[in-house]
Amino acid sequence: MSAPPSLRHAVAVIGGATAGAEVAARLADHGCAVSVFEQNPRPYGKIEDGLPRWHVGLRNKEYEAISAKLSKPGVHFVPLTKVGQDVGFAELCREWGFSAVVLACGAWRDRQIPIDGAEAWVGKGLIYQNPFIIWFNHKHEADYSGETFEALDGSLVVGGGLASIDVAKLLMLETTLAKLRERGIELDLIELEVKGIPKILARHDLKFEDLGLEGCTIFYRRRPEDMPLVEIPDGADEKRADKVRNARKRLLEKAMQKFRFRLEELSAPDALLTEGDRVVGLRLRRTRMEGGRPTPTDETYERRGSCVISSIGSIPEPIPEIEMKGELFAFTDWDLGRLDGYPNVFSVGNVVTGKGNIVASRKHAAEVVEAAIESYLGLGEDGHAAEAELPNASADAAAEQAQRISDAIGKTEPASPEAVARALEKTRARQEAVGYDGNYATWIARVSPKAQD
Repeated sequence: MSAPPSLRHAVAVIGGATAGAEVAARLADHGCAVSVFEQNPRPYGKIEDGLPRWHVGLRNKEYEAISAKLSKPGVHFVPLTKVGQDVGFAELCREWGFSAVVLACGAWRDRQIPIDGAEAWVGKGLIYQNPFIIWFNHKHEADYSGETFEALDGSLVVGGGLASIDVAKLLMLETTLAKLRERGIELDLIELEVKGIPKILARHDLKFEDLGLEGCTIFYRRRPEDMPLVEIPDGADEKRADKVRNARKRLLEKAMQKFRFRLEELSAPDALLTEGDRVVGLRLRRTRMEGGRPTPTDETYERRGSCVISSIGSIPEPIPEIEMKGELFAFTDWDLGRLDGYPNVFSVGNVVTGKGNIVASRKHAAEVVEAAIESYLGLGEDGHAAEAELPNASADAAAEQAQRISDAIGKTEPASPEAVARALEKTRARQEAVGYDGNYATWIARVSPKAQD
């Protein structure tokens, strides 16, 4: 495949979701040929697999934004390709002809629950958030073949923040629907999520107590006002910080009322309770806040439950040939996400931060963010009607980082036409290997999931 003489560089982007699509589009606009390597059939990442499926408007908005960027001239989508497994990372950086490689592969690995020996109990009553949400989002699809779970009453959720509330909501909605189904009442999950459990039950002359559900509990090592639902704006004084803390408490209280889950504050996991080959609960250690940080005390207590779901954050998956430093890649330059030994590598998005909320941002006024989070959590009468208009902190951060990366690449000498042609030829060979014919819209239509009959 020959390279047009106008192309200055060929760049590989690893990951096609919010950050990867933003970088790819920006580089293509600056005269680069961009190959986007995506491990899944579709490029939507945490938008598809991390946001619970009741976020219809927000998901569709982000799908459209990502697809528009990956459909740009000069962007070459390569699905079903996991770098480090299907294609070697060092090989991609050094042999394919790319002037630069951009890591935009996000944070997909659950942070391990801080309990010695806990990993031996995964699948035996210990569940991690990422596969649990993926199951929930895809279990209704005809061709779903991933891990399967059950939303159990009495689940114990370890964590704090938007993701943990999403897990608690999922559990409460699914178990409520099951109990109503036993009574011959068939309801749509989206309707229940929008209206809330108490209102829907009242419509059927029922109270939550009538269902016989224990409900789920979130165990959080800090206080409700510390839960990072709304970020404290940069430069905020103590009065403004207190307003944010009060907003956090209000949002949490509203969510607990609408979806009937509970919160046990100042509680950190200390040990799993097990019987036979099954996790049956948690031993928890009381904490106290000192200097803004949770400090363990000598007090412990036990709580039994149907399962333990850990929701304490996501971190990048290791890639062979990249050195790790703790939970993250061993970056030598955190502004551009540079790696020692790979002078042509940059990084963007959650792979650098190891975290990233879609709507929370320190750059927006606290009142704006509180309204945004209220819509995200579906706490208003109109559910999530406004969430498609929310400020996307991940996209904003990716745009800024993408511009810095584009500027850095633009300052380098143009690649040789032979190098660009080699990168494009190898890209095309990989596309053919996975059955992708180069037509993005046709491919997305073919691999989009279909609901069960």
